[in-house]
Amino acid sequence: MVRAAIRRVVAKVKGKLADPIWALGAMSGTSLDGVDAALVLTDGVTISEFGASGYRAYSTDDQAVLRAALGKWPGDDLDAAAEVVLQAHVAALSGFEADVVGFHGQTLAHEPRGRGTHQLGDGSALAQALRRTVVWDFRSNDVELGGEGAPLAPFFHWACAKWIEAEAPLAFLNLGGVGNLTWIDPRSSAPEEDSALLAFDTGPANAPINDLMMERRGLAFDAGGALASQGEVVAGALELFLEEGYFRKMPPKSLDRNDFSLMLDLVRELDDADAAATMTAMAAAAVMQGMEYCPSPPDRVLVTGGGRRNPVMMAMLESALDCPVHPVEAVGLDGDMLEAQAFAYLAVRVM
Repeated sequence: MVRAAIRRVVAKVKGKLADPIWALGAMSGTSLDGVDAALVLTDGVTISEFGASGYRAYSTDDQAVLRAALGKWPGDDLDAAAEVVLQAHVAALSGFEADVVGFHGQTLAHEPRGRGTHQLGDGSALAQALRRTVVWDFRSNDVELGGEGAPLAPFFHWACAKWIEAEAPLAFLNLGGVGNLTWIDPRSSAPEEDSALLAFDTGPANAPINDLMMERRGLAFDAGGALASQGEVVAGALELFLEEGYFRKMPPKSLDRNDFSLMLDLVRELDDADAAATMTAMAAAAVMQGMEYCPSPPDRVLVTGGGRRNPVMMAMLESALDCPVHPVEAVGLDGDMLEAQAFAYLAVRVM
């Protein structure tokens, strides 16, 4: 069945697809909240239509298993985590009709200049379970060829800029576990043009805040920035954070989820509210530092990922950046599903 499906899909490919096809993308991010699933009709270059989407949350037990697996590499004992990833994706992706599935997997470790990159998940097993063609392991080849392996969504962001008919340079800002920025010149005719894109990880975003909340309050995240809104930003801790050499490194550059674990140490002596406010300011300040590398000032910043639901973080960005800052919903996109949609698009582009 899977091989027959591959033949049917590949028969449509001659340099590029003659017609757009429906692709189903899946994303499980470093925030460890759950699996997003979304359909996109695309030829791997442009977006024709966005389709249905879904979400399967990780249970508390699932999250505990995945947290215990963070930082591990192939060859480590990962059977329990692999089963969580597989079953969660089967549950999230079943019931959709698509020609191909783009499967990101769960990032456990990322060292592009070291041991490589590791996304847990077996695409072959998922293909058998779904009886669908699956494109997977998106990052490894890029790292092996000297790339950072992250972020991977920028070509899709370029397609989104075309879809919303943007006319001036703009930026997509993804505030997931790690923050990443894509600067786009929509006047470019193709995303691979030298002047079309710049993309890199800005720094930590929600992951360390989530870790703080789990450690101090037993909560998965700071819902609505409620705790941060009660605290004060401690300038000394923020200044020490910004001394990290990563911020002075030229792009391309990328991060692992736990690369900034020092953030927790910097707020160790603070009360809960001040710690949350200070870590939220750290995430926003990392974005501000990253904006200095943009080839030209963006006309606007469109924010996706869970951070756009944190009013404290959004207010910090709005007050610091010299352009409007809006959630991507302001232009008709779905900030909860944008990364899943990206891997649907990339699956077709791989083909």
